[in-house]
Amino acid sequence: MQQASAATAAQPQKLYLWPDGAPGAMPAGGEETVRIAEQGDHVVSNVHRPSITPYLPKKHTGVAVIVVPGGGHRELWADHEGHNVARFLNERGIAAFVLEYRLARAPGSTYTIERDALNDLKRAIRTVRSRAEWAADTRKIGAMGFSAGGQLVALAATRADAGDPAATDPIDRTASTLDFASLVYPGAWPDLKIDATTPPMWLLCGSDDRPEVVAGITNIYLKLREAKVPAELHLYGGVAHGFGLRTSLTGPVANWPQQFVDWLKVSKFVEPTP
Repeated sequence: MQQASAATAAQPQKLYLWPDGAPGAMPAGGEETVRIAEQGDHVVSNVHRPSITPYLPKKHTGVAVIVVPGGGHRELWADHEGHNVARFLNERGIAAFVLEYRLARAPGSTYTIERDALNDLKRAIRTVRSRAEWAADTRKIGAMGFSAGGQLVALAATRADAGDPAATDPIDRTASTLDFASLVYPGAWPDLKIDATTPPMWLLCGSDDRPEVVAGITNIYLKLREAKVPAELHLYGGVAHGFGLRTSLTGPVANWPQQFVDWLKVSKFVEPTP
């Protein structure tokens, strides 16, 4: 498979979340790399400088979504679970930001999911929330995560904080709260705490996914219902793990991105088109 520098991928310019280096970053980690998978996907690995790539719409609905690709915390499938999704949202007036986070299960990694990867997502939320030109409405900031990225979004949605008022960095003084969250075939987390403060969620999975993934997302939905948190669950028959958003996607599941936008409209995050 082809190997290349991450900088060669054709996409808008990325923004490093900590320009002077992320706290706890491996000092000799080296540069990111990208391999080209058989389907043509760019698969990012060796992430030590977490970043977001902004897709800003010409006509803004006020909604901002951080898109978090999956890859088993070993790599990031950056196209069908990242940039393709961001472009779709961008074309519909939604600001989207593709996150590259540190990988806790990569060979030789000293990172952890709860410390480093989660903090990367929280930093992305704080960054978007602190930029008025990006988050046109600070009551409409959400995140959508796929597989391992869905696991991170679930953690961020249930472990938000108000920021550190004593921090010298103004971004760190900003809250990491989400106004809504979308979990797409998310990895399971055993002690996910869902209560009335959990943001509304839109959940998506294929019924032919691994049993633990189907059971996990169903349990999240039931816990949301028990806590009286608005939630919507889509389980597509005959669909397995990792479908994301590709031009080759066919059948009813191919409509899932528009169904997510429709949910944003029904939930009053996006104003319905007259």
